[in-house]
Amino acid sequence: MRKEAMLVLCIVLFSISFVASAGCDPSISLINQDPYPAVPGDSVKLVFQVDNVDNPECGDIEFKLLEEYPFTLDQGSKSVYNINPTYVQEHTTYLMAPFTIRVDENALDGDTPIEVGLSFTGPTFGELSEKFDVSIEDVKADFEITIKNYEATTNTLTLEILNIGKSDIEALTLEIPEQENIIVKGSYRNIVGDLDSNDYTTADFESIPADGEIMVSVLYTDSINVRRNLQKTITFNSQYFEDRNGTGNGTSIWTYIIILIVIGAVFWWWRRRKKKQAAHSHRH
Repeated sequence: MRKEAMLVLCIVLFSISFVASAGCDPSISLINQDPYPAVPGDSVKLVFQVDNVDNPECGDIEFKLLEEYPFTLDQGSKSVYNINPTYVQEHTTYLMAPFTIRVDENALDGDTPIEVGLSFTGPTFGELSEKFDVSIEDVKADFEITIKNYEATTNTLTLEILNIGKSDIEALTLEIPEQENIIVKGSYRNIVGDLDSNDYTTADFESIPADGEIMVSVLYTDSINVRRNLQKTITFNSQYFEDRNGTGNGTSIWTYIIILIVIGAVFWWWRRRKKKQAAHSHRH
């Protein structure tokens, strides 16, 4: 009889413990990713929502993000959220948990899982972990910039820029900041416009460059509407643009000079011939 009573008591205690632990039923969802998609080498903000945190049966709740390649917590980002249902504000049944993480610059495009974990210290200790997909895409562009031409007579420097990135970009702007090796006359900024991947365009600056390195700032808007700025360096060598057969419009300044000399010589010869003919006619 005593054994039966003990068995009943154990069953009752187990049932109470099961009901208590079953009463704590938190759920986790990823409700926002900004930016979308995440960009390798940049930060991304993830906002999780943990529901059913107001049940006293949960005890103390701890919610954290588990770091794993290609994700690491950004410096300054909160890593753990703690909540006690006893002190939860009235009518609050959920926890909002934002994390700022950095995506490794070598991360591949596509959906990459990230794991979060939750633990509670109710009547029976419980743990919960889930994985959520973070969308990653390399939307950054890169550029090759070369000096296509320099016309000394007009001080026109023509730059050629090629989009070697995988993504099309918008509002491309080139700037030549103040520096030793070049004096810019007029605007230091040239708004080029949109530029597709593997396409190129040119931009003219009125300037007086000196031999050596020149820094160029490249500003553009990527496909997720983020304004980006790259610094590129080009090398100017004046010898490349001296004694050329043609200028930017296909005709050398020396060609014009020679034409004028020839015209002048022809005109002088014609005047002299006319004078000789007039003198000969006068004698007869």
